[in-house]
Amino acid sequence: MPIHDISLPISESLTVWPGDPAIGIEQVSHLDRGDLATVTRLDMGAHTGTHVDAPIHFVSGGSGVDRLDLEVLVGPALVVHVQTPGHLSAATLKQMEIPAGVERILFRTINSDRWAGSDNTFDREFVAITPDGARWLVEHGIRLVGIDYLSVAPFDGPAPTHRELLGAGVIAVEGLDLSQIAPGFYQFVCLPLRIEGSDGAPARAILIDVEDRV
Repeated sequence: MPIHDISLPISESLTVWPGDPAIGIEQVSHLDRGDLATVTRLDMGAHTGTHVDAPIHFVSGGSGVDRLDLEVLVGPALVVHVQTPGHLSAATLKQMEIPAGVERILFRTINSDRWAGSDNTFDREFVAITPDGARWLVEHGIRLVGIDYLSVAPFDGPAPTHRELLGAGVIAVEGLDLSQIAPGFYQFVCLPLRIEGSDGAPARAILIDVEDRV
């Protein structure tokens, strides 16, 4: 089955959240300089590019990313296209008629158009999930939610949405590139780096086609 890489490539030009560490990539040794091996140093925040949030990110006493359930990070996922601007509220989610039993949902919004283009400036008006939308997802048994920008929560109020999701044990995957992904069901695999006690970690995320995506 075809595999779709929905991770953002990490480079020094990649958009980062305002105030987060800039991305630094330095080859401290290189074969072309006569060194024994090429070795690269990475300098970046835990929430760089495609990444996973841990409860401790917004929940006092919460667990770190190294303790997230891998069985939630791997499994069937529904990709939903949202063509209209505006945040994803409970009312918006109700209209989507998401099938019962879905545990992993990835939202492909107009955010993904930015990843498909060349504009790397941070967009404070990105589409996100409102607190009541997050509550709706929790109440309907969602265990993992993915969004195609750097936060599941609106820029001007990140805490409430995160606390609704992370406090209920829902895993948040942020910074997905869904620009080339059709709606429907896929097999989802997302493995964050195993950084002990960290509030988040970069991840490689892929979607694998299934025979019937409808």
